[in-house]
Amino acid sequence: MFSVILSTASRYLLPLLLIFSFFLLLRGHNEPGGGFVGGLVAAAAYALYFIANGIDEAEKLLKAEPVKLIATGLLLAIVSTIPSLFAGKNFMSGIWLDTNFPLIGKLGSPLIFDVGVYLLVLGIALKIIFSLAEEDK
Repeated sequence: MFSVILSTASRYLLPLLLIFSFFLLLRGHNEPGGGFVGGLVAAAAYALYFIANGIDEAEKLLKAEPVKLIATGLLLAIVSTIPSLFAGKNFMSGIWLDTNFPLIGKLGSPLIFDVGVYLLVLGIALKIIFSLAEEDK
């Protein structure tokens, strides 16, 4: 059953929820939050859009296959471990740059790892949601 109110609300809520998920991602290496929670919030935003507008519209809006998001997330998580090996530190030790950006904060390998986890969780959750939705067709 199509609802004009839910469809309209989802168009406004999707960008707000994605911005909130990005906020959770960026604050994760200093405070509670991070890639896992941010990815779940982003997946929930796309799930809301799917419920309101249908699976075809949600897949068009995503513009990337969930499997590609999963692969990119895994690659970033693996790449984030390399700087600690080159620095002669323990495996997966955090390597930080000396710069401090106003909105992002410090840049380092934990942020790269968090982005990888974000994409991985988003891809897995959307793959599950889209697969279950296509079974109902």
